[in-house]
Amino acid sequence: MSATRPLRLLVITYYWPPSGGAGVQRCLKFVKHLGHFNVEPTVITVDPAQASYPVRDESLLAEVPATVRVIRTGTTEPFESYKRLTGRAVPYGGFANEGKPGPLQQVLRFVRGNLFIPDPRRGWNRHALAAVEQLLAAGEQFDAVLTSSPPHSTQLIGLELQRRHGLRWLADLRDPWTDIYYYKDLHHTPLAAWLDARYERQVLAHADAVLVTSPETKRLFLAKNPALPTDKFHVLPNGYDESDFRQPSQPPRDCLRITHTGTITELYHINRLLDAVAAAAAAHPMVPLRLRFVGQVSAQLRGQIAGAGLSEITEYVDFVPHAKSVQYLLESSVLLMAIPDVPRNMGILPGKVFEYLAAGKPILCVGPRGCDADHLLRECGAGEALPYEDAKLMRQTLEQLVAHWLVTPNLDLPALGNARYSRRGLTGALTGLVQAEG
Repeated sequence: MSATRPLRLLVITYYWPPSGGAGVQRCLKFVKHLGHFNVEPTVITVDPAQASYPVRDESLLAEVPATVRVIRTGTTEPFESYKRLTGRAVPYGGFANEGKPGPLQQVLRFVRGNLFIPDPRRGWNRHALAAVEQLLAAGEQFDAVLTSSPPHSTQLIGLELQRRHGLRWLADLRDPWTDIYYYKDLHHTPLAAWLDARYERQVLAHADAVLVTSPETKRLFLAKNPALPTDKFHVLPNGYDESDFRQPSQPPRDCLRITHTGTITELYHINRLLDAVAAAAAAHPMVPLRLRFVGQVSAQLRGQIAGAGLSEITEYVDFVPHAKSVQYLLESSVLLMAIPDVPRNMGILPGKVFEYLAAGKPILCVGPRGCDADHLLRECGAGEALPYEDAKLMRQTLEQLVAHWLVTPNLDLPALGNARYSRRGLTGALTGLVQAEG
């Protein structure tokens, strides 16, 4: 390879602007910064007119470099039928937007879990494969292919391309596959579960490199086949983009505002923290405590918030463009995150935690001690995990924040040790994997 020729990377991802939400950020930020490392990406994605995005964020289109070629394809998916049958939007985030499922939804979950394996977006695969075949037939060459999931069906595209053409293949799995916390809700039959697990094993075995976002997820995948070489698995966490945080922090002076962004449900088990907030508000009437949830909040969790007597101090904001979400972070005193209280949750590391760190605020994290999120927060000096049932520790932590706020309403932290989680730096690490010999 010429020293001056750029590396050519084929990026295959279902979620791409104008898709919104957390799933789109990883590939978007990689592609945004790859040019700085002499890598020329080509993106294969779905036509937004046919896609089934849970949320859209048109503003993200402006982040795609004008020099990047984006090829959009058709797709074949069952979600229009789902919407007609249920009258509801496309489910996402572990069915967070569905509420309590009725009989029809339970049947449709069974259908989804047993007739669409690994997932209903598999209908996009043949369209994406056809687009890649056209490029290769025209004589184009690529140094590597990156497939990013969920949807995990996207990984089967990489598996097929490697089988047909021997392309170097990087499988980027942002979440666990058969161990995802809502997997049981899909009501797989033994045959469907076996087939899905077989696909997962094939991807892990045949990919030249497997990228994951947390150390625990790496351990989880390695445990499925201890014979696989450890060095084919690479922890490449999510991160934050410095350009998203050019605006200054503006913590409120008239209240102590605790903000959560993104999807949250009753599975995140923050009811003890809500009780602690209610107790702190009652004990310190001179300190106006406020809660703000930006994004999807399940009906059951809203009921818990009301049951804790916090309705009057709680604000709900629907999904907003990414830049506005960052603004809400910077206009907060404290940030709230939680790890769902589900089996095998030690490796759940929400992408938003890195933007929380970039915002420079104290972080209230409800989750298990010793989880990957706990280690990250301690490493950066932004907080620690508050175990789900440890009401005493939650109350003590809130008391410390209230005491600090009474001295100064600006609770912003000194410079955090989070520089290694910049999106540009992480893209440099990805470039090293693209260059690596198969």
